[in-house]
Amino acid sequence: MSREEIFHSVRLDESKCKGCTHCIRRCPTEAIRVKGGKARINEERCIDCGECIRTCPNYAKYAQSDPLEAIKEFKYTIALPAPAFYAQFKFTLPLSKVLSGLLKIGFHDVFEVARGAEILAEEIKCYLQRRDIVKPVISSACPAVVRLIEVKFPSLLENLLPLDSPLGVVAKIARLEAMKKGYRPREIGIFFITPCPAKVTEVRQSGDDLARVDGAISMSSVYSRLVNELATIEEVIHSQMAGFRGIGWARSGGEQESLGPGEYMAVDGIHHVIAVLEKIEVGELKEVVYCEAQACVGGCIGGVLAVQNPFIAKVNVNHLLQKYNFYAPIEKTHQAEWRKKGVFLRSKPYEAKEVMRLDRDLHRALEKYQTIEKLVEKLPGLDCGACGSPTCRALAEDIVQEKALEVDCPFLLRNRMVDLAVEMYELASKVPQTMIKEEEGKKVGNQNS
Repeated sequence: MSREEIFHSVRLDESKCKGCTHCIRRCPTEAIRVKGGKARINEERCIDCGECIRTCPNYAKYAQSDPLEAIKEFKYTIALPAPAFYAQFKFTLPLSKVLSGLLKIGFHDVFEVARGAEILAEEIKCYLQRRDIVKPVISSACPAVVRLIEVKFPSLLENLLPLDSPLGVVAKIARLEAMKKGYRPREIGIFFITPCPAKVTEVRQSGDDLARVDGAISMSSVYSRLVNELATIEEVIHSQMAGFRGIGWARSGGEQESLGPGEYMAVDGIHHVIAVLEKIEVGELKEVVYCEAQACVGGCIGGVLAVQNPFIAKVNVNHLLQKYNFYAPIEKTHQAEWRKKGVFLRSKPYEAKEVMRLDRDLHRALEKYQTIEKLVEKLPGLDCGACGSPTCRALAEDIVQEKALEVDCPFLLRNRMVDLAVEMYELASKVPQTMIKEEEGKKVGNQNS
């Protein structure tokens, strides 16, 4: 069994779940059902976007990540802070002090994912110049969007950028740099400071050796440790490498801005992303060359593992872009070397998950589809969620797949009970044939008297 099949960052605490329908309504892939008064997550459909965590009023959903203490298992540890991490602090705080703080709490070195984004942007520019690309090219930076396409829009796999995410790129470069210092690959621990559960899952699915990321620590847990140390941290000026092009990736639109002028677009929020992907799937938006898509509203600053309010975080980012309005060019020799060593290549290819398929047999799948259409007409169409499925159509699919019953719908159950009550009344009113003459005789006698 692969790591992907056995791990999802999004988890359910059944003791807190009250069986409400908030999560099933918001899940973009309809991966959640309520059964036996508790939510149930279909791992095949889950994309770890965190919408259920954001929506749950009972805090029954949470993201599993690695503890900070995990860095003690390695001889040499490197922190990979996401660009959104900077936005958690007030913009007046020097970024070099934030990065120095990561060294204070136990890391030996820091390599900014923002710098990796700048490096990757140069490679994306080269790719977009090719004539054989399928437009629009869809960014691969957000793992929740990548997973969404694999699960719900497999026809768009060829549109996905065939390059690694900034996290994957910077992890490989960081390991190469550490190896140059004399450390063996297994002595090096690389940890990503993540704003979302989808990145945790991406880390768990990362490849071996060069591409491996050894852990993902939630941004909130690192922030809580770091904020208490800021007063005693000595600023290391040279630690700040990334400029405005990389820092901008923290919020929606920053990726396309790093690419310069062009026919690009940015969409954020998983349900908005779905609406755009539907347009692309039917052949629209072909004039767009590149589509930046992020699952969280506002981009990574809107991740459920972030601390700061996303709108305040956006203000912080905008100030940081002005404050660090510089760009350190990437040397072509370094870019060529990284390209030769496969730094920009994904460790695993995109793969259609086919979890939406009704049946492997085409004829049988068609029969099920026709049955679903008949059931949809029969169901009330209110999408109330009382049956434990997000929509009436989802319930129809569950019924056909023998995962639910028609009477799970309270309206069909009521109609069935009314029909049974009428039938019982009619049965109670009937007289057995052997008693008909006797009953008629009694009626005649009563009339004569």
